[in-house]
Amino acid sequence: MGHLVLAGGGHAHLTVLANLAGIAARGHQVTVVGPSPHHYYSGMGPGMLGGTYRPEEIRFATQSVVERQGGRFVLDRVARIDAPAKAVQLASGQSLCYDVLSCNTGSQVDETLLAGGDGAGVVTVKPIERLQAARDRVLDLACRGPFTIAIAGGGPSAAEIAGNLRQLTSRAGLHRPRIVIFAGHGLMGRFPEGVRQRVIASLANRGVEIVNQRVTAVSAETVVAESGSTAADLVVLASGILPSPLFRDSQLATGPEGGLLVNRFLQAVEHPEIFGGGDCIYFGDEPLDKVGVYAVRENPILYHNLLARLDGRPLLPFAPGGKYLLIFNLGEGQGVLHKGWLTMAGRAAFWIKDRIDRRFMRRFQAMETL
Repeated sequence: MGHLVLAGGGHAHLTVLANLAGIAARGHQVTVVGPSPHHYYSGMGPGMLGGTYRPEEIRFATQSVVERQGGRFVLDRVARIDAPAKAVQLASGQSLCYDVLSCNTGSQVDETLLAGGDGAGVVTVKPIERLQAARDRVLDLACRGPFTIAIAGGGPSAAEIAGNLRQLTSRAGLHRPRIVIFAGHGLMGRFPEGVRQRVIASLANRGVEIVNQRVTAVSAETVVAESGSTAADLVVLASGILPSPLFRDSQLATGPEGGLLVNRFLQAVEHPEIFGGGDCIYFGDEPLDKVGVYAVRENPILYHNLLARLDGRPLLPFAPGGKYLLIFNLGEGQGVLHKGWLTMAGRAAFWIKDRIDRRFMRRFQAMETL
């Protein structure tokens, strides 16, 4: 029988993780490699920063789920894939052979803006776990006196982090910070005008400053933009995400940003025993936005195809589907929702997101008690 190795326990692997016992019952061995015993749901990360959610409410107990179902969990990180040898090298130096490999290694913050390449003291929006430490730092600063938070980035992460930082520091007795977003050529610029205007209005109405200037460098206490340097007590880097360099370092075929190039079966174009899903892939048939909905839609196809490859059965193609729902959590019970022709802002939008996210978490956290 075959050996299935999962690199990462993220969103696109959740259905596989839920069915590990069934895969093992067919005689296959399953090994999951992950950098943490838990996987955090990024869609609820800003809410954890703002205090809406506790850390345990937004994470899955990956190691426990794997081991309860007879799989093996390795606390490590895949550093290189040796495709010709069908093996992965781990950061610890260990090597694992596989018959089928599936990659769900996610994405990381683009750190090219870090001054001198040194990220010490700068808060990055990924991994999500780092937002816990950022929360403690902000509360400490808010107890001491007036302070400034600078956010480098013009996308949804920057907007959601700003709004939830405002929520975090809105309690009585805390100093409210000056929060400045350096948004390049405009906050939420790749989204429809109705979405962009509603996000900007929500943040501006609560005192968040938006500076439409390109950032050239950041450090722990400074943001350097086109007009000069701005001192800050806390700097947050939210300047876009990139796939892990794993695939380029492994000399596998990739898309423009380095994601694993896959075909319509979510299968590496040059190595049919390698699959992938989520932010770490580049879907060659139809490039996909970096939104969690695609990882969720990939789940059943990835599960079927991994098992089919192990069993020697036909694969199923992945169809990305049509329009998807977008909801941004802007803190203090405020949200912006968009799908197709519909755009709305306010408490109802946040309430819908909160319901969807909590239901999603309950569904997969139930695996922990199997």
